Order: sequence, then structure tokens, then C-alpha cells
Amino acid sequence: MSHAALDHLVVMAASLDEGLAWCEATLGVTPDAGGQHAFMGTHNRLLRISSPAFAGSYLEIIAVDPQGQAPSSHRRWFDMDDSALQAQVRSQGPLLTHWVARANGITQATEALRALGHAAGTPQAASRQMPRGLLAWQIGLRPDGQRLLQGLLPTLIEWGNQHPEANLADKGVALQRLQLLHPDAAALHTALQALGLGSHPALQVAHAPTPALAADLHTPKGPVQLRSPL
Repeated sequence: MSHAALDHLVVMAASLDEGLAWCEATLGVTPDAGGQHAFMGTHNRLLRISSPAFAGSYLEIIAVDPQGQAPSSHRRWFDMDDSALQAQVRSQGPLLTHWVARANGITQATEALRALGHAAGTPQAASRQMPRGLLAWQIGLRPDGQRLLQGLLPTLIEWGNQHPEANLADKGVALQRLQLLHPDAAALHTALQALGLGSHPALQVAHAPTPALAADLHTPKGPVQLRSPL
């Protein structure tokens, strides 16, 4: 069995300015600077949400980089090129659309999902420069950029020597619970078990007619739930 943990939540915004304003209004804090992903044509801002339930976790606000270039050989990650998702974000504002799990051995974890019929993509090396050095990782990417099980099955990542959460300020936001709601909850739970995530008490899978992702956070504004239909 693989051993994975929640790494970060993904909030998609139409622009980073909108994402910044959303974070300040919704969570009561300003996210830290992130960086650019030249190979994807995206950029981000980051917020530490680590807690006893989800150690080493953060929230990523991500948007298409207007100064970047779209990939020529593949689509952007996390379904960011999907026209329906783009329209949803434009009309509703920044949305919680996905989550990423860090794997201790991304190749093994990818194969575990593939054995269950979930094509999680091929681990690819990526990096970006940070003030304290190079941030490097491997991430499971599909050429079509598609999220699995409507975004409820996580994208897999394995970090190098640095992890971004270690350099983020503690601003009083902490992830308490993540709920994964899906019509085929049994298949989702089986896949999470294969990753070693099936028995996490604060990572809850439940049946629902419509897929949805809900994150309960402690914030300076009090309890906040981010909930998005997927």
C-alpha cells in the first residue's frame, strides 16, 4: 500500500488579483507570494493551512498567467482549460476545485490507482525558483489535464528537498476537515485506501447525488467552509 497525505487544496481564480481579494474577504488574511509555472502558463499565491489533522498543508490560489504561454503539447493541469469550469469561475468567483496528495513514492501510488482503473497520468519533473532556492517536485499529469472523479480523487505529487509550506507564514488559518461527496463514494473510498488515505478521520467520503468538495477551516474570521459543486 502507498502512503500519502493531503498536501494542498486548489482554488481556481479568473485572475490572481481576484484570488487575492477573495482570500482577504473570505478568510480574513492575505496569501503569501507564490510563483510562476512557465511550463503550464499559470501562476499562484499560497496560504499555510497546516493543522494537527493535516500537517504540512497549504492552500494554492491558482490562475492562468496572462504573461505566460499556454502549453503546446498538453492542456493545463487541474482542468484549468475546461471551458465550463472557466465559465463557472468567472460567474461565481474563485472556487475550491481540487486537492493534491503528496505521495511517498509517486510511481507506486500512480500504479496503485491505475490498477483500479484510474489513469492518474505520468509523473513528470517540475520546478520553479524561490528566494531560498529551487523548489522541485514530481507531479502526476495527464495530457488532457483532467481531474479524476470530478476532482475528488487527488492529483499526486512528490516533493524534493524543499516543501513550500515550510516557508509560509502562520496566519491563523487551519484546515479542520475535508469532505469528498460523490455519487460513487465506494469507488472513491477504495482509491483512497489504495493511497493509504482511507482511514483518515478528518478526510471524509460520503455519497451525494452531485459531486462536491467541502473544506472546513478555522480562520481569523471564525469557522469558514469552502464548498464547491464539481
